[in-house]
Amino acid sequence: MTDTVAVTLVGIFGITGSLLVLASAIAMFRVRDALSRINVFSPSTGLGLPLIVAAAYVYDLHADGFSWGSLLMAVVAVLCLIIVSSVGGNTLSRSSVLSGQPVYRKTAPNRLARPPRGVIDNDPEAPEGHTHRD
Repeated sequence: MTDTVAVTLVGIFGITGSLLVLASAIAMFRVRDALSRINVFSPSTGLGLPLIVAAAYVYDLHADGFSWGSLLMAVVAVLCLIIVSSVGGNTLSRSSVLSGQPVYRKTAPNRLARPPRGVIDNDPEAPEGHTHRD
């Protein structure tokens, strides 16, 4: 890999990933509720950080040559970022809604407010005869 190609790829991946992280951080200040804040960070963890990992891998590939260990670390890092961000985002969103945080009125559909399938929610504060059931 020539120096020009390596520097160009590292720059494109690194700058694009960094801009996605920056855009997500700025968007977090602009949205109105906790659920939306968790949601706007998804492009950062799903695409921005994997692009930064790709930039680091291309730099390592150019500097030290190909190695299976470095390729494995990059692939595992990207997979872990995607898995952790999806599971973490879903868990945070659900706990945010179930803890009673207000949801912006234009957020739709709001399926997280319902209990999981098969669970009967006996809310003592709910009006008489009102239970959530799927």
